[in-house]
Amino acid sequence: MSKVSMPDRRKVPYFNRELSWLAFNRRVLEQAASEKYPVLERVKFLSFVSSNLDEFFEIRVAGLMQQADSNVSELSVDGMTPREQLDRIHPIVVALVDDKYRCWREQLIPAMKRKGIEFRTPETLSKAELSWLERYFQKEVYPVLTPLAIDPTHPFPQIGNKTLNLLAWVKEKGEEEQEPLRMAVIPVPRILNRVVEIETPVKAQRFIFLSDVVKIFAHTLFPGYRLKEAHAFRITRNSDLYFDEEEVENLLTKIEEELWNLRKNDPVRLEIEDGVDDLLLAELLSQIKLSKEYVFPINGPLNLMRLLNFENMVPRPDLKFRPFIPYIRPPLNTAESIFSVLSREEILLHHPYDSFTPVVEFIEQAARDPQVFAIKQTLYRTSGDSPIINALKEASLNGKQVTALVELKARFDEANNIQWARELEEADVHVVYGLTHLKTHCKCCLVVRREPDGLKRYVHLGTGNYNPKTARLYTDLSYLTMRADITKEAADLFNSLTGFARSPRFNVLKVAPFNLHEDINQLIRQEAQNARDGKPAKIMAKLNSLIDQETIDNLYTASIAGVEIILIIRGICGLVPQVKGLSENIRVISILGRYLEHSRVYYFENGDHPALVFSGSADWMPRNFYRRIECVFPVTSPKLKKRLVQELLLKYIQDNKFAKELQSNGAYAAIENNGRQEEFSIQEHLMAETERLRMKLH
Repeated sequence: MSKVSMPDRRKVPYFNRELSWLAFNRRVLEQAASEKYPVLERVKFLSFVSSNLDEFFEIRVAGLMQQADSNVSELSVDGMTPREQLDRIHPIVVALVDDKYRCWREQLIPAMKRKGIEFRTPETLSKAELSWLERYFQKEVYPVLTPLAIDPTHPFPQIGNKTLNLLAWVKEKGEEEQEPLRMAVIPVPRILNRVVEIETPVKAQRFIFLSDVVKIFAHTLFPGYRLKEAHAFRITRNSDLYFDEEEVENLLTKIEEELWNLRKNDPVRLEIEDGVDDLLLAELLSQIKLSKEYVFPINGPLNLMRLLNFENMVPRPDLKFRPFIPYIRPPLNTAESIFSVLSREEILLHHPYDSFTPVVEFIEQAARDPQVFAIKQTLYRTSGDSPIINALKEASLNGKQVTALVELKARFDEANNIQWARELEEADVHVVYGLTHLKTHCKCCLVVRREPDGLKRYVHLGTGNYNPKTARLYTDLSYLTMRADITKEAADLFNSLTGFARSPRFNVLKVAPFNLHEDINQLIRQEAQNARDGKPAKIMAKLNSLIDQETIDNLYTASIAGVEIILIIRGICGLVPQVKGLSENIRVISILGRYLEHSRVYYFENGDHPALVFSGSADWMPRNFYRRIECVFPVTSPKLKKRLVQELLLKYIQDNKFAKELQSNGAYAAIENNGRQEEFSIQEHLMAETERLRMKLH
């Protein structure tokens, strides 16, 4: 067949990254509105929408605002300037926020009320409830509040990022009506619970948001004054860290300094309860130096992210997901050493269906095994009471050489990782921070062990963080092996990260920023050539995000050549599927459900040869290809390849319950069943399979 070329790139369509992300968050909101889920889980989904929007403004909108203010003319992949992107984003966010609060008011509150869980507002409180709240306020809240007057001797206070505050307008009692009102701010400390359970003799549980409690009794903070109005508000600030790593003497102390300075960064959003007086709002905006276009009036509780752990306040298992116990796959469920197991076979785990415990035990056994000489570990994010950290400290205290690559720049985990770095250093662990200008995002643990025939290496490679808590909430893959070619290159990777290596060579692993981008794109190009040559050609990829333009262009070219392409992309997607003559051979589906889909798998048919299957830490985005250390590994064992392809990828594609398919207009549509198939959810299927295996084992 003749070579098929791409159309003129100027005419090739791409989806905008920011708009694609907002479409993803819209699908999260649909989860909150869906009656397929228990009501308290729907509340949690709603909190995710709020948390996602916070990060979107703190990082993405903040960056676009900076570019627009600096007159940056660089265009996005779809040809928009920063200013044009901000203009497109605004109405979509407004609609998303409105629908979020409509979901809360009109769907979740009534649904919870039917189950005996009620949320009160100041207008709906009974006299008895108001009396109880007054006592609660005086005892638990009033002592820690500090009202701040705004006048020539009291300048406007520094408002912390995403903190709860009340804006008050007061007038001295007895003053003439025409006398100007006086403004004050009431900061509400983070230490106070944002949701208050009202003690009541009735069976139903009743709650109220702390912001409403403070509003009800705010007048007591201004004796001698009359409170005209009070409105809860919240400022979101630019939360990116800006510093030149090459000019920094100590990265840890510099990041600590920058974290402290974040509270002073420019505001990028104001959320304030609707109904605020125009003059009062104008004065607030003048004080914080923010344009009115970034004001979002709120008809409901100010920060729904505070509902994330609300389920813990309600002992109602009937309103939550049924508990699920991960499975420890044989032969890891015996007392046999994990190193003995790996000497016979490779292990592939799919969390949360497979327990994360063997990964923790891999590191804990290495810490205690007298034959283990060295442990090398990457840490991007981990849990607050991490057994991984404890195992590394124990290993060091046991005399082993332990090296930990702690990524201090893991966004929003910087402070936690600084703490881990210090704890590890106190235990004499060698702590390093990776390479300048690159985040260490790969998931790798290397163990060196003395055995009768010499030193042997064992390695864990994965798609998720070394975090036992998120391993129960995210779908991820773990690969454990002592294959010499993989463990050697894992050792080379660590040496590159801890020493000097300008251009390390990797032949088996695909490591960003060295060979990952070129190798992945060469595999895509080869599939296109196979299709032209009449050979079997197919690409399947499961990713969090796809936004790299060159990769998208190569997928378009492969589609034109006749390659069947199926992409399972949870979040951002810049590729436009189902465009005639360009991407009509490409399907893009997204699955949201009980678990956050986080595993990454790439499949290439490879013509007349055995299919090539890979997994690892990287999405197909410029940041993963060029600005992070990522590690992608091949899966060559026929048994493990079959599991990844037959039992996972092809099953994911069958989901018609929670999957949505991306349309060429950017919308996501439910996959039509047409009555020919039973409803199928991949997550529910894998949970049922896990239960079946457990029952079979016992």
